[in-house]
Amino acid sequence: MIPDAPAAPPVPTPAARAGLEDDEVVRRVRAGETELFELIMRRYNQRLYRVARAILRDDGEAEDVMQQAYVNAFSHIHQFAGNARFSTWLTRIAVHEALARARRRSRFRELDGMDETTEEASTLRDVRPDPERQAHTAELRLLLESAIDALPGHYRSVFVLREAEGLDTLEVAECLEISAEAVRQRLSRARALLRRRIYESTGESRGEAFSFHLSRCDRVVNGVLATLRGEAAAPGSAP
Repeated sequence: MIPDAPAAPPVPTPAARAGLEDDEVVRRVRAGETELFELIMRRYNQRLYRVARAILRDDGEAEDVMQQAYVNAFSHIHQFAGNARFSTWLTRIAVHEALARARRRSRFRELDGMDETTEEASTLRDVRPDPERQAHTAELRLLLESAIDALPGHYRSVFVLREAEGLDTLEVAECLEISAEAVRQRLSRARALLRRRIYESTGESRGEAFSFHLSRCDRVVNGVLATLRGEAAAPGSAP
């Protein structure tokens, strides 16, 4: 009697794969399940895009950096020693790639030794939203993005990783390879610059906030007049 062949192991569902921890994904990719690297990409696309975009301020270049960072990570995944989180290791690769690209294109100033006063003054004088844009709540996100883009690069990258991505101070420090104290100082300065930028952008029209626009005025006036006319036409109303 021929023994039954052993049953094939069940194929993990997409949901089960999505729940795999990074370390398990890395282990299995190293073992030959290279298709699982897609999980890593989908898991960290937003983070890598944001950090690359923070450095380069260009959507297309940020996407190019993401692709190259993933290629580099996959090619050197056997070099990941596990001394830091895999997400931190991957983010460092993206940061290095973005900085290298920025330097090649002469778009990046050295993070250390910058004349912060000069750059802050120039960035805060960047184009301000016009009054029509300020009148629309939907444009607030664009205003914030513009203000973040105007930050000096060493503040911008810290702010995006800490506030937009929600990394803690130590993880930001590891990703950018700076001290935790530098992260705290740069984040504090970034917040101050953003407050100043947004106030200067909107301050000119702050007296127009919650303004009583013409259409609303007409609607109220017409309603009152209609009510008064109705009362005047009612029997027994005062002459």
